[in-house]
Amino acid sequence: QVQLVESGGGSVQPGGSLRLSCVAVGVSFSLYDLSWYRQAPGKQREFVADVNFGGRTNYGEAVKGRFTISRDIAASTVFLQMNDLKSDDTAIYYCHARHLTGLNEYWGRGTQATVSE
Repeated sequence: QVQLVESGGGSVQPGGSLRLSCVAVGVSFSLYDLSWYRQAPGKQREFVADVNFGGRTNYGEAVKGRFTISRDIAASTVFLQMNDLKSDDTAIYYCHARHLTGLNEYWGRGTQATVSE
């Protein structure tokens, strides 16, 4: 059974940093596009960042220059380094993996990140 397990969320003050991790159990990330999404209370789920199976990265406008996505394929882990956090970054962050064929995709259960004074 495939599972994606996020960790690293927490509470920080504005300007602080968090590093999220997403570990895959039961699947290798080598042929997957990997993404982070987030959902704030009362809002729709929003794209944050992705890294495709070839290593190319892409970011949502709201996080460009502050967040960095990376991966360790051997460890089946994708990371999201979040710097200069703002209150608007408060959300549940979800990991997503989609096979390059589009035939399989998986979501994690999310990890909460809260930015407040």
